[in-house]
Amino acid sequence: MVELRDPLAEPAARQTRLQTVDGIALALEEFGNVPGADIVYAHGFGQTRQAWLSCARATARAGWTSTTYDARGHGQSSWLESGDYSVDQLVDDLRQVCASRSQAPVVVGASMGGLVGIALAGQALDACRGLILVDITPRWEAAGVERILAFMRAHPEGFSSLDEAAEVIAGYLPHRAQRKSPERLGSLLIPDADGRLRWHWDPRMLESIAHDGVSHQADLMQAATRIRVPTMLISGSESDVVSESTIAEFLHLVPHARHAVVEQATHMVAGDENTRFAGLVQRFLDELPSD
Repeated sequence: MVELRDPLAEPAARQTRLQTVDGIALALEEFGNVPGADIVYAHGFGQTRQAWLSCARATARAGWTSTTYDARGHGQSSWLESGDYSVDQLVDDLRQVCASRSQAPVVVGASMGGLVGIALAGQALDACRGLILVDITPRWEAAGVERILAFMRAHPEGFSSLDEAAEVIAGYLPHRAQRKSPERLGSLLIPDADGRLRWHWDPRMLESIAHDGVSHQADLMQAATRIRVPTMLISGSESDVVSESTIAEFLHLVPHARHAVVEQATHMVAGDENTRFAGLVQRFLDELPSD
C-alpha cells in the first residue's frame, strides 16, 4: 500500500515526448513523482490524454506517478505519414510507454486503450503489474461501437466555431449536465488552413483501426486467457458496448478478474461518474499485493 499524500496538494504536471521505434512522437504527461509506484492511462478511440486528467491527478495525490499519453494519430502525438495504422502499433506504443517507467506499471485502459492493455498483458507477462479495463471486453457489442464510429465519421468538414462543436457533442452526450468548456474543447479540435476546426484525430485511422480491431477479436480472447496480473473490469450500467454476456465471457476467460459496475454511467465511465470511477481505481491500487 502506498503512503497517502496531502489530498489538497495539486501534483505537478510534466509534459514530455517519447520517440517510438518507428519514429512516432508520443505526447506524455506525468503527474506525481514516486519511483516504483507507476500507473499508465491509455485512452479510447477519438479521445486524448485529457480524458484521464481528474483521475490521474487523484492517483498522484494518493502517492502514485500517473502517466497519461496521446495515442498515435491523436491529440499532440504525431500522425503516421502513411496513414496505415494498426492495432499492433498501438500495442507496441503502450509497451514502450510502460517500459519507460521506473518499473512495470498498473495499466488503466478505456475502450481502445483497454483492448491494447489486454493484448499487452497477454503477450508480455512482465509488462505491467496490474490491469484495469474501463467498459471494454475482448468481444464487444457491434451496435455500440458502430454508434461511436458514426459520431467520429460525421462532420468531416469540421466546425465553424467552438460553440458549434459543443452543440454536436451535447447531442452525442445528452445525459451530461454540463457542456465541455472552451478550454477542454480546444484540446479536441485543430484549426485548419481554411479556418475551420476539425477533430484532433487522424481521420485515416477510422476504417483501418475499426477493421483491424474486429480481425483481432480472436487474438484478444486468447490474450485474455494468458493474463496473470491482478485485473479489474469497470463497466457502466448504461453501456451499449459491453453487455451481461460479454462481461460473463470475460470473467470466464480471466477467472481471477474482479468486476465493478458504475451506476448511471455509459461507455464513457470516467467522464460520466469520475468520482466513483476514481474511487474504484484507488481501491484496486490499495489492494495490490506488495512486490
